[in-house]
Amino acid sequence: MEWLSLEQKCMKCKECSAVLIIRVGDAFCKACFKEYFVHKFRAMLGKKRLIYPGEKVLLALSGGPASSSMLQQVQEGLSWEAGKKLRFVPGLVHIDEGAVRGQNLKDREKMVAEVELVLKRSGFPYQIIFLEEVFNLPSSVVRWDSKNIPSVADDYKAAVDGFLCRHTQLKNAESGIRTCSTGAGVQAKLAELSIKEPEPTASTRTLRLPSAQSTQALNQLFDSVTSLTAKEELLHTLRSHLLIHTARAQGYSKVMLGDSCTRLAVKFLTNISLGRGAFLAMDTGFSDGRYGDVVLVRPMREYSLKEISAYNEMFGVPTFFSPALNSKPSEKGSIHQLTETFINKLQSDFPSTVSTVFRTSEKLNVAGSVESPDSDSAARCLFCLCPLDTQIGTRFSCCRKGLRFPCHPGFRTSLSEEVP
Repeated sequence: MEWLSLEQKCMKCKECSAVLIIRVGDAFCKACFKEYFVHKFRAMLGKKRLIYPGEKVLLALSGGPASSSMLQQVQEGLSWEAGKKLRFVPGLVHIDEGAVRGQNLKDREKMVAEVELVLKRSGFPYQIIFLEEVFNLPSSVVRWDSKNIPSVADDYKAAVDGFLCRHTQLKNAESGIRTCSTGAGVQAKLAELSIKEPEPTASTRTLRLPSAQSTQALNQLFDSVTSLTAKEELLHTLRSHLLIHTARAQGYSKVMLGDSCTRLAVKFLTNISLGRGAFLAMDTGFSDGRYGDVVLVRPMREYSLKEISAYNEMFGVPTFFSPALNSKPSEKGSIHQLTETFINKLQSDFPSTVSTVFRTSEKLNVAGSVESPDSDSAARCLFCLCPLDTQIGTRFSCCRKGLRFPCHPGFRTSLSEEVP
């Protein structure tokens, strides 16, 4: 992406002067770039049809560029001026990780106050939790929960019609009309009744930093881990457990994560290096249903980090900075940092690097879907809750040129036996 200093027309409206280039030849003016950015977000949610109208969705806000931009898109999508309104009910959560990021008590208090100010301005119900609270999590957070999982037979269009009908009934009740309008009446009131402006809701919880004992216990846990790679994996696991527990406790069925295309490309190669190749589809896909009743969603996965940064700068999206896990990290400090440095350097010389890696991850599917009926009895990892892949010989098949190999359950007597 390049910022322009010379006069060049926008490729879309062909009238205004372009202010940035997303890809080679794709120059946008400010207005068209915003329209492109907003359309991509809502088209992603509309195409997947995973979030139903009226559903409670928890937005995980880290304060970085991607999650802050995601919050901005949700705010604009719920406003009255939006052309295609979002119909879910959002909530916000921020996890303070200052204890393991080397922040002292004063810095943590300042960061929490800054984060709370941003969350209050959103007008959505919010919650700030601390990483030390992982010691108070119930054991159910590391178990597959099949309760309240939506049925596969549920129809998205029927859910939309029911949502519109309920809002029409509510509106008519206020006007003294007892019957629900149908057909053209519902369509005529779509723009008016699709959603209401959320009322500003402050957190009812008094924010207090965790006790010194819990902070010390958390630091001892991370000090017992020797490598920075293992520490980053442990931090990711604890963060995921807190998000899932918060979603379940507050009645949210979806959790939105602010993972960008660039971040997922780095995660793709990192997970391969860490031996998580069997679960790349869950770790980098649009949706992740490994927890059963709570589904992780990544609506920012089509945006590169440069696109997000340009949007935030042009439209004043507030962000806040969090220090790194290691106070003085090097590019070879961990597998995560080494992979990120490799991807960024390669991207600077070959601009299609991130998109190529990302598109490769999109073609992957989970072997043995997590949502299968026998998922309750399947053995799962205690940390990430992915199905164990220890029985490779009975789970994966190596078929080539019409041959069945011994790992295939249908193997008979000869390696050269053709598939009937």
